[in-house]
Amino acid sequence: MINNTAKTKLQAGEPVLGIISPTTDPTICEYIGLAGFDFYMMDAEHGPISITEAIQMVRACEVALIPCFARIQQLDEKLILQYLDAGVLGVMMPGIQTANQVRALVAAIKYPPFGKRGLGPVRAGDYLAGKFSQLQYIEHANAQTLVLPQIEDLECVANLDDILTVEGVDGFIIGPRDLAMSMGFYDGPNHPEVKAVIDQIRAKVLAAGKHIGTVAGTAEQARALIAEGFTLILNSTQGLLAQAGKTFLAAKLG
Repeated sequence: MINNTAKTKLQAGEPVLGIISPTTDPTICEYIGLAGFDFYMMDAEHGPISITEAIQMVRACEVALIPCFARIQQLDEKLILQYLDAGVLGVMMPGIQTANQVRALVAAIKYPPFGKRGLGPVRAGDYLAGKFSQLQYIEHANAQTLVLPQIEDLECVANLDDILTVEGVDGFIIGPRDLAMSMGFYDGPNHPEVKAVIDQIRAKVLAAGKHIGTVAGTAEQARALIAEGFTLILNSTQGLLAQAGKTFLAAKLG
């Protein structure tokens, strides 16, 4: 049972910077934690991450003192349960379109009385063999877990007012590439129309008192997003490697 330091920072009004990665290697989790990032997000939607691998990745994050989150491939309460039982402290759910889906997500992540998460003697609760009672574990888990639906298409945007009324959500993550695709822009999100929709989403989410997040490829992009009110910023292992690699290889040109 560990504390979600990223959630603590968010509640204190601080932005958090993290990495999303499809890799199955726990060593990468340690690298990210030791580098000083605020959280690690395993990408179990686009990456071939099994529950067995997820457990080892969570353990590696804990060693490096960084909370581990997961983007899970589908809104399946039993699948979500397995990741949570492994020790994941936050769930980013892709493909959200309706308020009922968000209610189902909250119910899957939270124990009663706030949700319907099933209870067992799992590693997230020290197998119920540690120093905390069952009640202490339930209260701790409900307080520490993050609920982060993704906004990725126009149907979700159309239903956003209703979605924002659902209790138990901590924040929303905008997926700019898929959002652009849903708007008919297949070459990427760098279009005025897409940026206008993102601005609209950001304003509504912040007005509802929720955290808003998205991706940033560089420190400059992250700073600009934070200035606009974004507090959950994600880069990727692929992006970091590509950026650092280009910078290093440019040395031979000088």
